[in-house]
Amino acid sequence: MSPELQVELEQTISVLQDGVNPDIEKHTTVLGLGTVPVNSLPIGEKVDRIISLGEGKSLDMSLKAEESTWDLDIRLGFDLCKEEREFLDKRKKVVSEALRKTLHLKESPPKDEVPVVAVLGSGGGMRALTSFYGSLAGLQQLGLLDAAIYLCGISGSTWCLSTLYQDPDWSQKDLQDAIRRAQGTVSSSKAGAFSPERLKYYFQELNTMEITGQKVSFTDLWGLIVEYFLQQKEDPSKLSDQQEAVKWAQNPYPIYAAVNVRPNMSGDDFAEWCEFTPYEVGFRKYGAFVRTEDFDSEFFMGRLVQKHPEPRICFLQGMWGSAFAASLDDVCLKVVGIGLSFLDSFKDVIKVVDDCRRFHFRDPTRLKTRLVIPGGPLLQTFQDFFKSRVTYGETFNFMKGLYLHKDYVNIKKFVTWRGTHVDAFPNQLTPMEESLYLVDGGFSINSPFPLVLQPERDVDVILSFNFSWEAPFEVLELTQKYCEEREIPFPKITFSEEDEKNPKECYMFVDDNNPKAPIVIHFPLVNDTFQKYKAPGVARESEEEKSFGDFIIESKDSPYRTLNFTFEPYDFNRLVEVNRYNVLNNKDTLLKTLNLALQRRKLKKVINKSNT
Repeated sequence: MSPELQVELEQTISVLQDGVNPDIEKHTTVLGLGTVPVNSLPIGEKVDRIISLGEGKSLDMSLKAEESTWDLDIRLGFDLCKEEREFLDKRKKVVSEALRKTLHLKESPPKDEVPVVAVLGSGGGMRALTSFYGSLAGLQQLGLLDAAIYLCGISGSTWCLSTLYQDPDWSQKDLQDAIRRAQGTVSSSKAGAFSPERLKYYFQELNTMEITGQKVSFTDLWGLIVEYFLQQKEDPSKLSDQQEAVKWAQNPYPIYAAVNVRPNMSGDDFAEWCEFTPYEVGFRKYGAFVRTEDFDSEFFMGRLVQKHPEPRICFLQGMWGSAFAASLDDVCLKVVGIGLSFLDSFKDVIKVVDDCRRFHFRDPTRLKTRLVIPGGPLLQTFQDFFKSRVTYGETFNFMKGLYLHKDYVNIKKFVTWRGTHVDAFPNQLTPMEESLYLVDGGFSINSPFPLVLQPERDVDVILSFNFSWEAPFEVLELTQKYCEEREIPFPKITFSEEDEKNPKECYMFVDDNNPKAPIVIHFPLVNDTFQKYKAPGVARESEEEKSFGDFIIESKDSPYRTLNFTFEPYDFNRLVEVNRYNVLNNKDTLLKTLNLALQRRKLKKVINKSNT
């Protein structure tokens, strides 16, 4: 690597301004630059060196190089973290017992034969949030929620999961109570999100973040709006709080998805999947992870150099669902009934006064602070925030300064075979960047498949719940392409034109020749036999029952369109029930899949023993 110590000699002149501005103005001039090759220094021995700074200048220095044995503040490696491994050990006992009951087995399968089941929820705003509640309720009713090890969400589905996991025992309770609470939230008016009091709260929050040195982006504002949509009050919870919900493996392990992008590049050309769990945030592509409590802090070469508070969950919800931030003007139009031009009437809401002007001399050890009072020179900035179309959340790059994978061209997680891809250029890899630009994973694939297809998680069955609008199989096609590019085992996805026009409730995809490829059960968002049956095999009889089932999800005047953030209670209940029903009506397929997964797991066990 040939690391170098860079030496810079500076001269700083302080100039006291006149009475107009009592601040001290500083002018810095670089007098010379020099370098010392670190590998030229003997380890553990103090040496004197004369460092040439150019133009006849030099500097006498005493130097001593030591090999550091300190632990890094980030985790490097592709293995699962210790906490997730401990969770798996406990959770497989829960899953084993659940499989014994639901599959009517004589005895519980041993832990090494327990299939790893991952449940995935796609994006889709409040439609996804509502639908995912119904899907999870269906799994719970069949006794299969306890058979799931991972529960993963993207965009709108993360809003459902992050709300559920505020209760450490949510999956052990009847989900009807959680669904009733969600109905109250989804059916409530969202207009208050744009009230003068709420706008002032947003500004104060963002202003505080800026003062404390955090990067403030448009998606932080969107996160505060999402906070109102989901809670209608300030939510103090953080992602690390959810450790209580998995401490005893009482619930599936939650994984939330985002992708790292590059400004001015499309998600098709560049998107690196970033996973958020109660214990870690990181990139399996690079094998680099940071503790969830330290996310959004500043790192260099794997060391924590500036600790910032862990973001509240609302800011992550804004990032995870930032696709909607791209059309915030449309969101406001839908919620309030007018566009963002109404902000012009709040010219006296916000004013910022810098407290350093109260003193003749500013103490250089003091942080620059601001006081928010009515009035307004920063109103335009705030308005620009609202009217912006920037959708990424910029945060500190915890991989900054690290050189990861000197032989990365041979690692399948990198798309180096495509010569024009950023991965093909070592100096353009993400650890070389100052910041991460994290966005809604829907900008790449609208379902978090890449996070559970990592070989370290060894997933056997994926239950894919798709809530995308008019795209029943797109996530499967994109995932198949993603896997082909990286040589990840994945079953071949085939469906007919009729399936695309009129999708069925459930599809099963399996590669009989490759036990390493997961079995995929895919549930498109459809209203098929639910129109005639209120429960599997139980026909609708009364006119009221028939009317409840007679609706088209993706009609022109549908209440479930992506930018609609408020559903009437009747519409909310319909959407929950059709998703619950679709799971219940495909019980045989689900049980068949789990039996097959048990057999394949035993086969894997035999193959692994023969290989060793």
